[in-house]
Amino acid sequence: MGGKLRLFTAGPVACFPEVLQVMSSQMFSHRSQEYMELHMETVRLLMEFLDTKQTVLLFPSSGTGLMEASIRNAVSPGGKVLVTIIGAFGKRYAKVVESNGRKAIRLTFRPGEPVDEEKLKSILDEDPEIEAVTITHNETSTGVLNNLPRLAQIIKKYDKLIFVDAVSSCGATEIKFDEWKIDFLFTSSQKALGIPPGLAFAAVSDRVLEIAEKIPNRGYYFDLLLYVRYQEEKKGTPTTPPIPQIMGLNVMLKKIRKIGKRAWFEMYRRRAEKIRKGVGDLGLRILAKKGYESPTITVVLTPEGIGPKVYEMMRERGFELAKGYGELKNRSFRIGHMGYITDRDIEEMFNSLREVLHELRLL
Repeated sequence: MGGKLRLFTAGPVACFPEVLQVMSSQMFSHRSQEYMELHMETVRLLMEFLDTKQTVLLFPSSGTGLMEASIRNAVSPGGKVLVTIIGAFGKRYAKVVESNGRKAIRLTFRPGEPVDEEKLKSILDEDPEIEAVTITHNETSTGVLNNLPRLAQIIKKYDKLIFVDAVSSCGATEIKFDEWKIDFLFTSSQKALGIPPGLAFAAVSDRVLEIAEKIPNRGYYFDLLLYVRYQEEKKGTPTTPPIPQIMGLNVMLKKIRKIGKRAWFEMYRRRAEKIRKGVGDLGLRILAKKGYESPTITVVLTPEGIGPKVYEMMRERGFELAKGYGELKNRSFRIGHMGYITDRDIEEMFNSLREVLHELRLL
């Protein structure tokens, strides 16, 4: 069983104590009055957190399931989707587009780079048949945070749907769903909100729901209209929800409301700066372009073959970092800064990392 390592991972992350406490409660029926009240209160809290008056839905799923939901529900069969790719999870979105019978137009950038606004405009100018654009808000494989409000502003000038993968950004940085005119934004529980995996949730625009009514073969498990109907009529989900995770989410949203969103995001900003400074003090470089660094994960560059060794040697010292991902796996390692992490955890992690780098003759 786990629990012995201190987690600086890309997710799942260490859970906040309040989450662990509430999740130890005995179960109750997902068709009971108790669950209905929990479900609807959590939806209202999420609407407030995401700054939306439109639809928010809960799903028994990982975030990738909602990637698929966005395509099956809002893109016509054979329709074109512009997929912006700044790392491995943008590539995954393109695969999801194509596996669901739509056409992915890839706009790819070098690892460490955000989406370039002029290149985005150029593609949208060239192809008016594009129906939707996907944005990875925070790319976990490269540690880059895209400028989502600016990109959304550009895309809306072309009247395209905007689908946002916010899996590793939601909970650590501001999201204004209505103001930025996003159409579909999804995330999952095991990242910045510090809850175990198994729950995904999405904010959905009225426009997407109108389009979904005309899309054939939306499937069943991720049929947005089915979820809307169940939520309106039964105050729940069509299939059994992960009740403990929803309880954990409810508690975390109330915690953030009490602290204040601004203070909560500032905590994440300070933590990310502290980790980036620690990396720099060790003479190491990070991958992300300056000004676009992630608030939730830092990708640290190493000589070829060294990244995996750092990961294994840190595990031996009681710290679970994250291996490099995709094409970067042999020349990087990642330090996650999500979930329940104390300043002391960070200091002791860097003390161990310094020892590892000495052993590897990198210091």
